[in-house]
Amino acid sequence: MYKTSLILAAGDGKRMKSETPKVMHKVCGYPLVKHVFNAVKTVSDDEPIVITGRCGELLHNLFNDEARYAEQTERRGTAHAVMCGEHYLKGKSGYVTITAGDMPMITGATFEKLVLTAINNNMSACVLTAVVDNADGYGRIIRDIDGSVKGIVEHRDATDEQKSIREINTSIYCFNIEDLLDSLKLVDSNNAQGELYLTDTLGILRSQGKKVGACIVDDVTESMGINDRVQLSQAEKMMRKRINENLMRQGVTFIDPDNTYVEACVEIGADTVIYAGNVLTGNTVIGKNCIIYPNNRIEDSVIGDDAEIQSSVILSSKIGDGTTVGPYAYVRPETVVGNKARIGDFVEIKKSQIGDGTKVSHLTYVGDAKIGKNCNMGCGTVFVNYDGKNKYKTVVGDHVFIGCNANLIAPLNIGDNALIAAGSTVTEDVGDNDLCIARSRQTNKKGWVLNYKNWKQ
Repeated sequence: MYKTSLILAAGDGKRMKSETPKVMHKVCGYPLVKHVFNAVKTVSDDEPIVITGRCGELLHNLFNDEARYAEQTERRGTAHAVMCGEHYLKGKSGYVTITAGDMPMITGATFEKLVLTAINNNMSACVLTAVVDNADGYGRIIRDIDGSVKGIVEHRDATDEQKSIREINTSIYCFNIEDLLDSLKLVDSNNAQGELYLTDTLGILRSQGKKVGACIVDDVTESMGINDRVQLSQAEKMMRKRINENLMRQGVTFIDPDNTYVEACVEIGADTVIYAGNVLTGNTVIGKNCIIYPNNRIEDSVIGDDAEIQSSVILSSKIGDGTTVGPYAYVRPETVVGNKARIGDFVEIKKSQIGDGTKVSHLTYVGDAKIGKNCNMGCGTVFVNYDGKNKYKTVVGDHVFIGCNANLIAPLNIGDNALIAAGSTVTEDVGDNDLCIARSRQTNKKGWVLNYKNWKQ
């Protein structure tokens, strides 16, 4: 049985009060429509059809060739939106799932249940419904005496009696493709808004003797659509709870899941412990047996197994197995830190490679550098990589010891087993096994301070 899907994503979402189209607002790292897209792919034999409007270019950039596109240039209702993409459906025999693009909580499992309900019961249309405590603003499901769906009445068109119904339309449907296309030809705009409603197709199909049914969603939170910033924040909270609970079921420990922020595409290995206040975003992957202490920001980075991270920022970088970072370290993009290394407090690493077992313990800046294995960077070491115009690289060999407050003026090469004396400003290459002392000779002038004080008086 052929199955495809169509996402309605042309609306502006004026209640969001934003220059950004509604479906492009994010929940847990993904635009609203991306969550919908990921879920509906489970019931699509080909690329989902995305109905675009003002955000057409944004949607093209988001999905590229993973989707097919049709533009709705005029906003004339949901049936009109489907008509804009019906050329993809003509000549097809099977079922199409139609969904709004602003429902981030919907899951692939629910789409599968909806489609199977339609197919197994030979329905021309099946509506995903939800039973809610407060149905204000939603279309009401009107059922016949046999329990089939007689129609859907929009809130603004409903009578007082119909408004008392608690079963609502989620704006998600599964249609027999041929029956849908036939019924769209008969939809008119005789309603309060003067629009072409997709819901009217259900009554049309029933009048033709076709079977129209419903599938009630198991988790009512999946029916949530986003119309304003308040609902956006509510969805963020619910999605974060879902993500964290899924990770806990996979063996991750959260000390305080309500105050831990993990985006949708983050991966975390078993037996890792995540403390409160962490913000884990983008394509971040955290290995097994790690301890992520409070208040880290980790974005688009890979953290190896058995690592420990404390109160630090790690961006687009890779941290090796058994390595410790922080507290208060700043690891900037394109940094690679090896295994069992140490990046300590108030250390900044920029676009550098740090070898296995190397320690950069405190108050040090490493920029545009390649450091070998088992080295030690003394407190206050600065890799001076910028001359005001160009950036230059420093290469440090293996087993190098650099004393406190050394300045390494790039471009520079320091050989294996070299030792840089504390306080040195190094401007020339240092060979293997060399001791480098690059500082002025100390001079003590006896009694000079007393004479200086007398002169000032």
